[in-house]
Amino acid sequence: MEVGAEQGRAQENGRSDAAAKEPRASPCSSLKMFLVALSFAYFAKALSGSYMKSTITQLERRFDIPSYLIGVIDGSFEIGNLLVIAFVSHFGAKLHRPKIIAVGCVLMSIGTFIIALPHFIIGRYEFETSVRWVVNSTLNPSPCPVGISADLIKDGKLVPAKGCEGDSNLSMWIYVLLGNVLRGIGETPVQPLGISYIDDFASEENAALYVGCVQTISVVGPVFGYLLGSLCAKIYVDIGFVKMETITITPSDARWVGAWWLGYLIAGVITLLSAIPFWFLPRSLPMSGSRGPEKPEQTSFIKDSPFGKHKYPADEHASFLEMAKDFIPTLRTLLGHPVYLIYLCVTIIQLNSLIGMVTYKPKYIEQHFRQSASKANFLMGVINIPAVALGMFSGGLLMKRLKLNLMGAAKFAFGTSLIGYILSLFFFAMSCENAKVAGVTLSYNSVEGISYDKHPVFTACNSDCSCSASDWDPVCGENGITYVSPCLAGCSGSAGSGKNTVFSNCSCVGVAGNFTASTGQCPNKDDCDRMFPYFLGLSVITSFIISLGGTPGYMILIRCIKPQLKSLALGFHALATRTLAGIPAPIYFGAIIDTTCLKWGHKRCGGIGACRIYNTTAYRIAYLGLTLSLRTISFVICIPGFILLSRQLKEEERNAIHGALANGGTELEALRKEELISNSDQSQRTADNSTDRETRL
Repeated sequence: MEVGAEQGRAQENGRSDAAAKEPRASPCSSLKMFLVALSFAYFAKALSGSYMKSTITQLERRFDIPSYLIGVIDGSFEIGNLLVIAFVSHFGAKLHRPKIIAVGCVLMSIGTFIIALPHFIIGRYEFETSVRWVVNSTLNPSPCPVGISADLIKDGKLVPAKGCEGDSNLSMWIYVLLGNVLRGIGETPVQPLGISYIDDFASEENAALYVGCVQTISVVGPVFGYLLGSLCAKIYVDIGFVKMETITITPSDARWVGAWWLGYLIAGVITLLSAIPFWFLPRSLPMSGSRGPEKPEQTSFIKDSPFGKHKYPADEHASFLEMAKDFIPTLRTLLGHPVYLIYLCVTIIQLNSLIGMVTYKPKYIEQHFRQSASKANFLMGVINIPAVALGMFSGGLLMKRLKLNLMGAAKFAFGTSLIGYILSLFFFAMSCENAKVAGVTLSYNSVEGISYDKHPVFTACNSDCSCSASDWDPVCGENGITYVSPCLAGCSGSAGSGKNTVFSNCSCVGVAGNFTASTGQCPNKDDCDRMFPYFLGLSVITSFIISLGGTPGYMILIRCIKPQLKSLALGFHALATRTLAGIPAPIYFGAIIDTTCLKWGHKRCGGIGACRIYNTTAYRIAYLGLTLSLRTISFVICIPGFILLSRQLKEEERNAIHGALANGGTELEALRKEELISNSDQSQRTADNSTDRETRL
């Protein structure tokens, strides 16, 4: 033990060869370990964030909530971020940054586990169905109940059974919201403290490379997040707790709920693992870079000296007091900068469009093109996200190759956004007819054309049945029309069990009354299958083109303001976009989508649940129209922005010329003075020489 202590002291004081080598090897390995750990943390947070977006429809159906509430849940992540961003930004550099990041990852992990918690509390998922799983029995109950007492039905809806109040899912979605807020709180320190740690301790030539590596890894996260969402959406929500033979719905059914909770458990474990390496990393490292050779003793002394540990707090404290005094005037100066203000407005409006569009894109693919949630998530992960990543990388590469100045970058970003906008207009032409659903999209009497007028679900053919109008238990009639339930199709008998159940004597399907119907909606999606590949192709192209302008657009923010205002400008931009785009966009997009619902599901205990079928035309116009309207507004604001930017650049150029001329005049005057001084010195020396000669003579 004593020998070990002696050796440790020798290393600390730099009195041995091992001490000379250790500080030089350790910082490099520690920094690389930090880089790997930070990349993994970026991957974990990106994976869980994209997985959240992939489970939107699953959460809607599981908790029977409308789209605007899903928007509130999605925006709660940004709320959590904003709660602590000021605290982390100010105190982060004073404390042990790797350990703060570790705490953040643990909080993210706990938040992700809390999101999955309701699955283990609310019991099994029960969906409306008249199909039963009957083993070794040919006697199935009639789907058309006759003679139910009038007190059980009120206004076409079954009165909730007694004791229903105790089995309520009412507030279980609040756990998801709170978990997402905690995720937002935990994510806050990862980016600012992680990037600043690399910037502080990496050499100048390596810092940019390391940050680029981390950003690249963060793009891979969403790909795996959507693929995980695709996998979990295929698995039934109560897998392992129910016999799968008894499940009478398929993943393409509007009542299907996948194993949404499973992905959150996987994401939570990955995030928890990402916290482990940060606990073992040092608070600070010796500075790297081309500062000239240092003696090992000096390096060791700097690393271990108390001054090094307390350097940041003292400096930060002094600068914070100065910043507190000058904050309002500086902020007024920043917001008084016309180009920055217009850039801020444009990015806020465009991010509203982007965030709203991305949040509900898988849902749009599901509802409009009648694809399963699993397929929609798979396509987002495999096609769309890589196209965006490639676009951002190519945009940065083009900016470097073309050597774009500030105006060039602005024109490039505007041009790519405008081309993407024009191409996006073609999405309006890529339409699908809605499903033919009797009593919803068409009347029972007219089965030819689809109409979105209000249709009655009760008619002469099902008048003998005591049906509930609130149930959604679709069956496909022989005539190719979908009926809301076998009861409303007027079916009086059924044979078989589970997914193979066939309903017979359906009076609404055919005039003779001996027609049959099978479980589930009628496919009738030939037109969608033809149009869907074109939609995907155009989606990839527009995503790539719009992303090309991402990097040049961001460079405008950095270059359009004075260097001393850069930090505040970036911080205020992040705050404004999170507050005015990240939080509200999913909420109002969801609320507008809700207005296009034709048939709402109903909770078992009463109240409106999740939407079962949408007005396809209205959905397309609302979703695409809102996205493109916001972009149109941003383009209009860009026009004065270009004018002001052009004036600013001309003024800067004029000032530079005046400055150069002034500097040239000053230099010329200095040269003249030097010349006069040298001439006078020479005259003095000549006079001195002549005096000396006279003296000698």
